Amino acid sequence: MPINRGPLFLIGGHEDKDGSRKILGAIAAELGQGTLVIATIASAKRDGYFEAYCEGFAPLGIGRLVELYLDDRDQARDPARVRMIDQADGIFFTGGDQSRLVSLTGDTPIEAAIHALHDRGGLIAGTSAGASAQGETMLIGGSGEETPRIDDIELVPGLGLIPDCIIDQHFAERGRIGRLLGAVSRRPDCLGIGIDEDTALRIEAGTARVIGSGGVTIVDASRASHSAAAGASSGGIVSLHGATLHALRDGESFDLAPRRPAK
Repeated sequence: MPINRGPLFLIGGHEDKDGSRKILGAIAAELGQGTLVIATIASAKRDGYFEAYCEGFAPLGIGRLVELYLDDRDQARDPARVRMIDQADGIFFTGGDQSRLVSLTGDTPIEAAIHALHDRGGLIAGTSAGASAQGETMLIGGSGEETPRIDDIELVPGLGLIPDCIIDQHFAERGRIGRLLGAVSRRPDCLGIGIDEDTALRIEAGTARVIGSGGVTIVDASRASHSAAAGASSGGIVSLHGATLHALRDGESFDLAPRRPAK
């Protein structure tokens, strides 16, 4: 089957659901009358996530919304749940705990169905934890309120929808620039992407475009002259020299492979 990968939406959390709905509107415009799976897997309890998105998308004209939730990994092998994704035009991962999302779906038929959906041109979106989980490498530790220390930065495999990227969310609101710098100092081959609330990065064919009221911060440490991650002492403070930082706003784009703003 030919691969025609669909768009990815990375949302920094707290996207507008009852005003202009700019981000939800962009997703709805791409789906048209298609079916969107609302995957509430990242939450230990459903807590009304599905109902909130039903209300948020209601005036935007999506054909059908269905909920996917998993209590355990066994359910990720349930043919009926896999079929939900196989028959969908897109999937939207809600917030919660990205570790729960990946641990329940990783290396299961559900994960395979997600990648198959993407490969056949389906839309993949995620907010907060649902955005972080889409990267090849996932950031799950590190304070956003203190000077980052190497030992506090915890990186694990994500869903791998976006290669060579580490994604953080609620970025400006929770002061997470330090922990993103720590993450890329550990993995300078990965591009660090920090997304503010009510802000999304739409990625397709290697180009990322910002949508929303906040900004996106991109850190490229691939040409850094020094990183304290290698051989750092226990509890050592992050040190990183010569990294490149890009700050993007609504409407601006970035080419991921050459790692530069798009013209």
